[in-house]
Amino acid sequence: MNREYSKFRGTGVAIVTPFNMDGSIDFEAYERMIDHVIKGGVDYIVALGTTGETPTLSKKEKESLIEFSVEKVDGRKPLVVGIGGNNTSEVVQAIQTMPLKGADGILSVSPYYNKPQQEGIYQHFKAIAEASTLPVILYTVPGRTGSNISAETTIRLANDFPRIAGIKEASGSLDQIYQILKNRPEGFLVISGDDGLTLPMLAAGADGVISVISNAYPKEFSSMVRYGLEGDFSKARMIHFQLIDMINAIFLDGSPGGIKTVLECQGLCQNVVRLPLVTVNKSTQDLIHKIDRQIETKK
Repeated sequence: MNREYSKFRGTGVAIVTPFNMDGSIDFEAYERMIDHVIKGGVDYIVALGTTGETPTLSKKEKESLIEFSVEKVDGRKPLVVGIGGNNTSEVVQAIQTMPLKGADGILSVSPYYNKPQQEGIYQHFKAIAEASTLPVILYTVPGRTGSNISAETTIRLANDFPRIAGIKEASGSLDQIYQILKNRPEGFLVISGDDGLTLPMLAAGADGVISVISNAYPKEFSSMVRYGLEGDFSKARMIHFQLIDMINAIFLDGSPGGIKTVLECQGLCQNVVRLPLVTVNKSTQDLIHKIDRQIETKK
């Protein structure tokens, strides 16, 4: 089986969608974010992910963000676009009609709310793999979807569809992750979907991360991942422990409210999220500001 997707190894950043105070997309800040993470050394960018607040974006806004991302990334790094949902035919139609020219891959989340059986999940991603001309990265995050892609289903999909490049694993189960790492076919990527578990996953043989914290600290976190991939876990641990308090803090009141609080501190975008999300509470905001100052002091 021919599978070569090394462009998605290392650090991918699940980039935020900045908003103006009136709730409209702040494209100026979005361009600033793209330049910030590329300058910081990330390996690829993921637009329209959960961190990008995709469920609150209209179809027209999604199309505009894809076109803008392709234009501003301008081939400097690979670009992955999030296209997923709980209606298989609608996801397939989106893959076939969205302006994906210039994109390098698709990230597709496991169907949510419906709670399909594993066979339903397999058939869902089979339809996506057959419809897509781009590599597909599976995404399991049962804490958000109520639906887990089991290790067995992941391996089955990996073996049956070379178009499927890998999986973003955010199940939180290291045992499940270990089973995938143990049984995956050659070239199939296992990508952390949890910043805090990235280091142990790298130690077990994972291929990188699609990260939230890298929005704010792309240089530090991508360096940590690079050290891990090179087997230099002494240096990787130092950065992991430097950032772990912030990684925990930005998820206390949900994402992306936490990471946008950091980005506002850094002057990169305004701390505005769309309903039903709200900004983090005052105690969490104060904690994030305190930790950010500590990180900046140690740079």
